[in-house]
Amino acid sequence: MTWLEDVRQAAALLDGVAERTPVETSRALSELAGTPVLLKCENLQRAGSFKIRGAYVRMAGLSDEERRRGVVAASAGNHAQGVALAARLLGIDAVVFMPTDAALPKIAATREYGARVELVGSSVDDALVHAREHARVTGAALIHPFDHRDVVVGQGTIALEIVEQVPDVATVVVPVGGGGLAAGVVATLAELRPDVRVVGVQAAHAAAYPASLAAGVPTRAPELRTMADGIAVGLPGDVPFEVLARTRTEIRTVSEEDLSRALLLVAERAKLLVEPSGAAAVAALMAAPPGDLAGPVVAILSGGNIDPQVLLRVVRHGLASAGRFLWLHVRIDDRPGSLARLLNDLAATGANVMHVSHVRTQTELAVDEVAVEVQVETKGPDHCAAVQHALRAAGYRLTD
Repeated sequence: MTWLEDVRQAAALLDGVAERTPVETSRALSELAGTPVLLKCENLQRAGSFKIRGAYVRMAGLSDEERRRGVVAASAGNHAQGVALAARLLGIDAVVFMPTDAALPKIAATREYGARVELVGSSVDDALVHAREHARVTGAALIHPFDHRDVVVGQGTIALEIVEQVPDVATVVVPVGGGGLAAGVVATLAELRPDVRVVGVQAAHAAAYPASLAAGVPTRAPELRTMADGIAVGLPGDVPFEVLARTRTEIRTVSEEDLSRALLLVAERAKLLVEPSGAAAVAALMAAPPGDLAGPVVAILSGGNIDPQVLLRVVRHGLASAGRFLWLHVRIDDRPGSLARLLNDLAATGANVMHVSHVRTQTELAVDEVAVEVQVETKGPDHCAAVQHALRAAGYRLTD
């Protein structure tokens, strides 16, 4: 059977299991991109991401004997929840290996869906080693997060929905980790709508695909250092790599600043909560020059499972990247009233002071000086510059 035929069968199988997630127009992104931009909200999917699609299709195809032996998976969180939910729906026992630093809400949700969670290693790759060993010893079926045709087919059902919801779609932008989601979208559209361009997006510090595509074989990423844990995959899967290499799919990379700004924009302007990996497609749109991608553009928000503590850090990072959160290092005289005068002068600029700390023991300080670090909220880059100019004009010594 062709990819498209398999994907259509998967869509029928998922009817009543996976949600047909909405597509929302983003005026803010449309203005930035110079063309209509719509968001495919897989962050609103069951279990919080697209992963239930591929996991359920893969597990529904298991024989009765395979189901009896149970399943095992490895994941940083989203695939874990997708496997756990699919296992519960299908009445299958599931064990999921997760990195020791996986987000606590993702661990808790996986357990609440009924899976047994084992915390091992520092990455998805480490967890996958343990999952494979568990499968060898117990006979459990390994439900790979991306490297199986059934998983890729399940993820491809998103493309069917996009074409139905946005009939004139010209470009689809999709986050890429191991490549299962991107390959499913690409394989489906290559047969259904070959005129639609697909652009994949990876975090710059966890990008295995650019080098892999250049080499012609899956090549391990030199580092996995990104806030976007959902797409921090060291080695592309053989199945998705074949699809993306054969179709010469373009893969772009985005910085951590791009990701944090994108998450902030989606939260503020689209009123949607996404995790950093879920914001990767939006990050690529924000980083591209206007008119770079033909529209209408559909950006897939792949997941919304974010640890509140991570959310706090990312939002602060996004505010700083957008010029709305400023760290000031100021030297003032070490005498009564100096700090109060600094805070009053900051208030006069319209900056909102969030945190203050001061140090008297740095070796570069004079005996009568104190170093003050002030974190303030501002209204944007121009306001940041105005605040610093006003302080210098008032005689304050600002240091880098």
